Amino acid sequence: MAYSTTTKMAAPCRKIFACASRVPIDFSGVSFPERNCFFFQHSTRRVRLAARYVWARSIVSFRKLESSLKPGEPQNVTENTLKDEESIQDRLLKQVIPLWRSGMSYEAQLKWKYHEAAHVLKILARKLSAVCPPDWPVMRQAEENSGMCCPLDNTKPSPITEGYRNKSGFSINKGPDGNEKTVGLFAGRGRRYNIICVPADRCINIPEAHLQVARVYQQYIRSSPLPACILFHEGGHWRDITVRTNVAGDKMVIITFFPGQLSQEDMEAEKSKIVEFFINGPGKVCNITSLYFQASEKTRSTHQEAPYQLLHGEPYIYETCLGRQFRISPEAFFQTNTPGAEVLYQTIAEISGVTANTTLLDICCGTGTIGIVLADSVKKVIGVEVVSQAVEDANVNAVLNDVENAEFICGKAETVLPHLVPELQNTPEVVAVVDPARKGLNPKVTGAIRNCPSLNRLVYISCKPRGETMRNFIELCGPPTGNVQGPPFVPVQAVPIDMFPHTSHVELVVLFERQKAQTV
Repeated sequence: MAYSTTTKMAAPCRKIFACASRVPIDFSGVSFPERNCFFFQHSTRRVRLAARYVWARSIVSFRKLESSLKPGEPQNVTENTLKDEESIQDRLLKQVIPLWRSGMSYEAQLKWKYHEAAHVLKILARKLSAVCPPDWPVMRQAEENSGMCCPLDNTKPSPITEGYRNKSGFSINKGPDGNEKTVGLFAGRGRRYNIICVPADRCINIPEAHLQVARVYQQYIRSSPLPACILFHEGGHWRDITVRTNVAGDKMVIITFFPGQLSQEDMEAEKSKIVEFFINGPGKVCNITSLYFQASEKTRSTHQEAPYQLLHGEPYIYETCLGRQFRISPEAFFQTNTPGAEVLYQTIAEISGVTANTTLLDICCGTGTIGIVLADSVKKVIGVEVVSQAVEDANVNAVLNDVENAEFICGKAETVLPHLVPELQNTPEVVAVVDPARKGLNPKVTGAIRNCPSLNRLVYISCKPRGETMRNFIELCGPPTGNVQGPPFVPVQAVPIDMFPHTSHVELVVLFERQKAQTV
């Protein structure tokens, strides 16, 4: 059978069709209306399913695929349309802990993450080769390190690999049984995948203490006459629940509630019921230390937008990391894997080369963890953070740990840093540590770093090095342009750290040093 319209397909479809032509596939009974192309009448989901079979070089019955995925037929979330391939739980595990689900040993995971980090460094080397002269140090380093822009250490393992999460967020939505008051994690990737909420009991990275709270909370909301809030415009009230724990076993629980048209009196009554349930009722088994309630009219709200209300217990829990104590408030950022965070902070201390004369500039400092851990090794710590609550926590943490050489400034890094740089001009030794969110640093921040002559060493921490982090790396290492006139940096060492075992994520720590003037 000839298919004259294949050249009109989208590129991904052409590749799949080309592969399929080399595999024995039974097309009998499959109709090709209109453009005479099977892929034109199917969604990306169908193409993806076909690709899975092609990849395995299996004999596929497209007649069976067609009958299970007929266009126009409504999909019922209570019917597992992918039953022949994977269970709903498997779908969740493939999203949350894909390496574990694939049967990969932990040693193999570490090697896999090493190669992922190596790939990132090779991409950076190629991107820099397009903008840098061929005689720059970074180009020579790529030749010496198998195409990587700098040497790469082996992946540092997490001290614990199961139940390591100290913070878990659970959603409330329609579950596999159709019950809209199901507490769990979302499985699926869009309408075609019928996003549903699946209990997370098989996710081995979540501790049992968190799963217990989720199960008990589901019991509570299912006994409540108030409906779940699936979509804001449809009403309902139960939104999600967050559980935070520390090494000592203390638990902070934060319930997010959509007030809608509920009166203040009715909301107060519901809060009383929640307290009664968790303190004296069936929820008592959770042994909650701090119980918070947030009435939010948005998907995510800050404390300023929708205050966290303490319903019962202590206002904070405290975590210990490398002998330091840190206060955890409801929205405070703290590394998800506490033992892994200790490995991360020790690595930063080792490769940063800080001394007693160093001024440590902690950009995007959060609650001040990195600066406080390194405070005894440096002359001064200056932290910059945009979240006011985090700055308040950082100042409290400094007091808790008797740290007197730390200063924390509240504001956007792109606003604070350009004004801070002139004050550091005469500082003999400045080392910066950058741990930004996934969106990376604002170009004004990288520009201010480049324009600070006393800042000659920079440690960049990224949990998503293939994203906006790559842009930051190029801004730091590329030739002077526009307002960026300072000598560029050169990556000299990279260390992957497994902060998230069994997932595909890896924390990449990269040390940059200022390029010497004679080599520019």
